[in-house]
Amino acid sequence: MDKLEQIKEHAKELSLNYLRINADKIIEEADLNDYSYQDILIKILENEIEIRNKKAQERRLKNAGFPVIKKIEDFDLDFQKSITKKQINRLLEMEWIDRMYNLIFLGPPGVGKTHLSISLGYKAVELGYKVSFVTMDNLMHVLKTHEISRKSKGKMNRILSSSLVIIDELGYLPITREEANLFFQLVSALHEQASIIITSNKGLEDWTELLGDPALTTAVLDRITYRCELFSMSGKSYRLEHRKSLF
Repeated sequence: MDKLEQIKEHAKELSLNYLRINADKIIEEADLNDYSYQDILIKILENEIEIRNKKAQERRLKNAGFPVIKKIEDFDLDFQKSITKKQINRLLEMEWIDRMYNLIFLGPPGVGKTHLSISLGYKAVELGYKVSFVTMDNLMHVLKTHEISRKSKGKMNRILSSSLVIIDELGYLPITREEANLFFQLVSALHEQASIIITSNKGLEDWTELLGDPALTTAVLDRITYRCELFSMSGKSYRLEHRKSLF
């Protein structure tokens, strides 16, 4: 086995994928440009780090479970004026995650609540945070089945280990008293351990009817709103105003 093959074999054993794939190219480029040993090592290490960071980001993005990718650049601030560019830029700094603040986006369907939550979650993934996205309906399924379903257990573990948990569409479907209790237990587990984004078509004053128990609702809101920014979003549905037609 020649030395180049030895380098590739060692690189494979050490999971140095950039070196394994590009060893001959690196040597040729070093000879042509008269690189020093230090320059060669720095180039190899920088590219290995870049590859590992990219793979880690891809894993975080997959584990986040976004139904679609939404980016903040595509959010129409001219259409939705309930939140300002200054507020969005402040949220994009992610200081609120570091300080374990929560965000609540309230408003009717189509005003951009889910778009904003996914956009912030996607940016958080890019910056290295672990994120979990789940609809309220799917969350109820996970909470009720995580002890008997491997898939639900995996999702539950990802939620509990995340820096940011996005719970979408709270209030769109009715929940039982048992489900409300499970939701409270999750909120309690995440309290001061992670940030939560909640989107809901129900005002906070309507959550008692949704959760079915005034004391339970008070306990949930006490934990969620302890450190929290609330955004009440109004206006027409963006989807209805920009609906596409075949004709």
